[in-house]
Amino acid sequence: MSSTSLPLNQNLDKKALRHTLRQRRRALTSHRQRCAELRLTSRLAKHPEFVSADTLALYLAADGEIGTRAIIELAWRLGKRVYLPILRAGNRLRFAEYLPGAQLRRNRLGIPEPLIKRYRGAKFLDLVLMPLVGFDAAGRRLGMGGGFYDRSFAFVRERQRRRPVLVGLAHQCQQVGHLPAEVWDVPMAAIATDRRWLPVRRLGR
Repeated sequence: MSSTSLPLNQNLDKKALRHTLRQRRRALTSHRQRCAELRLTSRLAKHPEFVSADTLALYLAADGEIGTRAIIELAWRLGKRVYLPILRAGNRLRFAEYLPGAQLRRNRLGIPEPLIKRYRGAKFLDLVLMPLVGFDAAGRRLGMGGGFYDRSFAFVRERQRRRPVLVGLAHQCQQVGHLPAEVWDVPMAAIATDRRWLPVRRLGR
């Protein structure tokens, strides 16, 4: 499978598009998944946004998402504090500290969360690494459709804030020709893949 942008039928609705892109990333072999994770980690390790972050939130990969285990272990070695999202009522997220050896339990969506809750407010994180289903060259993004990150980080859209920095993570094969932007989309600073770092200057419509 090519790692470059693959065109999709622009008439596909978002549900069909999500299905296509999730199949695309699931089709990657375990070897390609691991290589992609290590390339992504190497790229992030050198980037100023990661280097300067004392606190970062990310996710535990599932459903073919690009892996984050190597990033987490690097962050721990560097003395950074790592947080995972906790699903709240109203489809909003809280962030609980993730420590080495911490016990996890699955939430109602089957996603592992820390059992012991040491929370940090979304406004007090330095860097947030968000999972993506798809993205385009202009930095428009496609998530799972639940609106968890859009609701939880709406304050980033409403105010010109330096922190937290929001970066979407994806396999390069999740790039498509064009995605529509919605008014409720939370703007990201960049998209990081196993192949490139794509700054997002402005979300087009």
